[in-house]
Amino acid sequence: MGTRSSMGGEPDEALVSERAAEADSEARHPFLLALGERVRTLRSRRGMTRKAVALAADVSERHLANLEYGTGNASILVLLQVAQALHCSLSELLGDVTTTSPEWLLIRELLERRNEADLRRARIALGTLFDGQGTAEQGRTARIALIGLRGAGKSTLGRRLAEDLGYTFIELSREIEQFAGCSISEIHNLYGTNAYRRYERRALEEAIQIYPEVVIATPGGLVADAANFNLMLSHCYTIWLQADPVDHMGRVAAQGDMRPMAASKEAMEDLKRILTGRSAFYSKADMSFNTSAYGLEDGFKALREQVRGVLGLPV
Repeated sequence: MGTRSSMGGEPDEALVSERAAEADSEARHPFLLALGERVRTLRSRRGMTRKAVALAADVSERHLANLEYGTGNASILVLLQVAQALHCSLSELLGDVTTTSPEWLLIRELLERRNEADLRRARIALGTLFDGQGTAEQGRTARIALIGLRGAGKSTLGRRLAEDLGYTFIELSREIEQFAGCSISEIHNLYGTNAYRRYERRALEEAIQIYPEVVIATPGGLVADAANFNLMLSHCYTIWLQADPVDHMGRVAAQGDMRPMAASKEAMEDLKRILTGRSAFYSKADMSFNTSAYGLEDGFKALREQVRGVLGLPV
């Protein structure tokens, strides 16, 4: 494509600074501001840097920055390329998915201005209506899914929790690799994100179908796929293991992966953006537990006590 040159400028030119963007915010069109916010949110949710999106979309970093801060009036073709790079539809990028049919408009009217509690009730009711997801609460709570970013303690605490409860422990990433016959990185490199999401769903469906009592450590990005996240919320009692960004980074390094420390400042900023982009989804969990507030032993004891309370088991 010739988009990169047609957009003007080179990637090494100074990017639009946030300070300058804030200074002229009143002069920008509200639609462009909202569009830029959606681009930033989608990028953070998928854990992609601006450079990575610019490369995948074949546009310059400078003009992607302009788009994100509402100063770039990009063409439809450029927006399509950005949507493809973010693995979303153009309608989602533009914010018009609920205008595609009269039924969508009527449903949107019913849901507009509802609070989060009402929307949660509506989602659960729709899941029961269409997917037969009216699983008994006792059956749902016996499947415990741990969500959160890498380094939150999902594998360490999940394995100990499963042993304490007498449940099966599953690390969903390993199940995905078994289905695909290759590593997670190879799935992404060889087949792409859409194929990875299919393997992820297959692994999750099998875990739900086979194990009535299980603790599942999930990949950090599972919440980025609405269909897979809905499936998990409907069939599992979900716990968000939270941690401070510094603890996330330190625990990953302690596991022997020093890549985040090679450019610690940039890596920390990327981590914070990803956490910000996903927090609204992580917060849909039935329970949240901050592992940074405890040492390992005390953290496990506190989590064990809360989970056993939910299950009605003696502490």
